[in-house]
Amino acid sequence: MKKLRLAGVLVLLIVAGACVQDEAGSGVGSILRVDPALDDIVPTNARIEKLADGFVFIEGPVWIWDSYVLIFSDVRDNIIYQWTEEYGASPLIAPVFEGDPTGLRSVSPNGLTLDSNGQLVIAEHGNRLISRLEEDGSRTTLVDTYQGRRLNSPNDLVYGLDGWLYFTDPPYGLEGLEESPLRELDFNGIYRLSPAGDLQLLNADQTRPNGIVLSPDDLTLYVSNSDENQMVWYEYDIGERGLSEPRIFYDVSDQMGTGVPDGMTVDLAGNIFATGPGGVWIFAPDGTHLGTIQPDEVPANVAWGDDGYTLYMTARTGLYRIQLTTEGRIL
Repeated sequence: MKKLRLAGVLVLLIVAGACVQDEAGSGVGSILRVDPALDDIVPTNARIEKLADGFVFIEGPVWIWDSYVLIFSDVRDNIIYQWTEEYGASPLIAPVFEGDPTGLRSVSPNGLTLDSNGQLVIAEHGNRLISRLEEDGSRTTLVDTYQGRRLNSPNDLVYGLDGWLYFTDPPYGLEGLEESPLRELDFNGIYRLSPAGDLQLLNADQTRPNGIVLSPDDLTLYVSNSDENQMVWYEYDIGERGLSEPRIFYDVSDQMGTGVPDGMTVDLAGNIFATGPGGVWIFAPDGTHLGTIQPDEVPANVAWGDDGYTLYMTARTGLYRIQLTTEGRIL
């Protein structure tokens, strides 16, 4: 047993499953190289590793840099996990949702991030809110309504450098989705929450806003659209009054591979690493598709870890990683 602290919360790491060692010489999966520029990001000898398995559907990875811990959620098993190289994976919060599941399609946590104080911030499907994990293990609600009406089911979230929290609110937590009798908003929104707690609706037109990430300079917002009939990534310019009109950053509606546009991250150079059909799509800032990292399972989200050159991938039942030659920001 090993003791760690997550923003003051004492965490007991208990071995809950040994790390899975990849025995394949080239790693678990493959790398699709589309543009020669990919070699400057993903080295030719890059190897995909499988670190742990046995989950139901994992999401929302975030790296705790001062403890060398990866936190992630299982969106179909109502658990937030912690993982270390030495001890493997074990539950951090289980269960997350403890209420009445009637009318809910998913009660589990989804996206995770850290605030400026290093505290874990959670997008909760079942409670239909965004919460912050406190030092005593309790959770404080940051936002749960817009203009007096309950949110659908917050999905993914990211902090800007100015302290604003950007998040998406599709209907995936509700039984019947848009037809749910529990639904109080007639749109699936993209929002931002100020440090003072003021909520601003940025966009109500995306059909299924999902993964969300900011460019390194905080001037561009990327949002995935996980609608199987419109599988695209949008980009928006950010201004004082909100967002510009959406532009299609990349369209994968013609792809037949498993998966839809989902979680994302960026490196310090502004390249986008976006989970989508078949793997993690890598784009240059101008929208050029450079290549795709393809583990044996299709990832739903990604995060930087270790020294900033490691990309962790939560992919269905397994946790994966790959060492790159480009660097991402550690929260």
